[in-house]
Amino acid sequence: MKSSARKIVNTLAATLPAALVILSGIFKLTGSKQVVDKLQAVGVGEFISYFGVMEIGFAVLFIIPRTMRIGFVLLSCYFAGAIATDLSHGLSIVNAMIPMSLVWIGAFIRDGKSFFFSRDNLNPQTA
Repeated sequence: MKSSARKIVNTLAATLPAALVILSGIFKLTGSKQVVDKLQAVGVGEFISYFGVMEIGFAVLFIIPRTMRIGFVLLSCYFAGAIATDLSHGLSIVNAMIPMSLVWIGAFIRDGKSFFFSRDNLNPQTA
């Protein structure tokens, strides 16, 4: 793939899932009625603003190439918690699986080495 096309694909792989997560964070911070009702129904309504800030912060870390890996891990953990909460309350996990899947796809496109652990991945001189 040409360098310019690869750069465009990498940019889209980062920005599309991050934009979705940032939009979700904005909905939480602005108090969207549908989001507030769902989170209050599962008993975490008092933490809505924290969730919004976390989503935006983690998505920003995911966008920045240098911090993409930590953003990926934090977003994965965040959405895994959302899935666990939905499952424990008998709700659909689709709302958490969609952004999590897009984040995983984006991370794989941007840096497939993140998914294969070896001594080379741990050595900062080769990363």
